[in-house]
Amino acid sequence: MSEIEKPGDAMAADVARVAASQTSFAARIRNYFLTGLVVAGPLAITVWLVWSIITWVDDFVRPMIPPAYRPESYTPWPIPGTGLIIAFVVLTLLGFLTANLVGRTLVELGESLLSRMPIVRPIYKTMKQIFESLFSKTGSSFRKVALVEFPAPGMWSLVFLSQPPGGDVVKKLPQGEHVSAFMPCTPNPTTGFFFYVKRSDLIELDITVENAMTLLISAGMVQPDSEAQKKLASLASTARAAQATRKTETVQ
Repeated sequence: MSEIEKPGDAMAADVARVAASQTSFAARIRNYFLTGLVVAGPLAITVWLVWSIITWVDDFVRPMIPPAYRPESYTPWPIPGTGLIIAFVVLTLLGFLTANLVGRTLVELGESLLSRMPIVRPIYKTMKQIFESLFSKTGSSFRKVALVEFPAPGMWSLVFLSQPPGGDVVKKLPQGEHVSAFMPCTPNPTTGFFFYVKRSDLIELDITVENAMTLLISAGMVQPDSEAQKKLASLASTARAAQATRKTETVQ
């Protein structure tokens, strides 16, 4: 004979169903909130960064423009982005004038004057080299990504490669081909370590600098696409094989 259902059992079952429905509702609300955050977060940060850059350029350029030529002098409110447009036009005209003989002569004259100033000379020379490396077509900005065994044996870190060392540096380094490497920190890639390393101690990766930068900034949470992951896995196995070979040679 089946047991007779007690009133208390039915009430407990109703309470359990209500609790389950409330839990399910709360889970759906949480998922909706997280989905909205994933959609709106990157968009809001991007808009904020772009707006900050535009505002910073406007505030920097506006004092250089006479009040009579400012757009806000003729409109009831300031127009954002006018400073950015003016800066773009001025820099483009400056590049156009510098491309001809007269402009190059004036630039060389100005650089010769700066080269005679003891304090200004090293600052200007360093800044010019950095800007040429970053924006010049013939510059030596980061073009390749590689793995280096750091901070301990069996641990590999991403580095960005630039041009080989030159001058007196290459004469003082041990024998072998060396390259300039920059190891950025996570999640702030603007800081890191710069060093010269033998090319034989590096494993070059067939991924773009942008993908490597995304990997570093996200601390590995955002991985490259499937093809890049396959290449990374293959290169990681190559790194392990190279490490095993070095250990074998060391033992022998």
